[in-house]
Amino acid sequence: MSNQNPYSESQEGGKRFYAAPRVCQFCTDHNSVIDYKQTEVMRRYVTEDGKIRPRRQTGACARHQRELARAIKRARHLALLPYRGETPR
Repeated sequence: MSNQNPYSESQEGGKRFYAAPRVCQFCTDHNSVIDYKQTEVMRRYVTEDGKIRPRRQTGACARHQRELARAIKRARHLALLPYRGETPR
């Protein structure tokens, strides 16, 4: 019996998939501003359940992710965004 791993690279068809690191949209575009009144922009960073998406999904840097979270929370407080996702009727 050979000492080969049954799940080696040759049998699995190559190397593992590694996602390319994302570049922060707000760092590259200096004209874009994170504002709680821009609800259509904020909705992109909120899941269907109403949760704030994590950095690994949004691709934002730590500074801009904090600003996004603060803006989303302000928009929720002012009832511009829902706290929970859309409820089916």
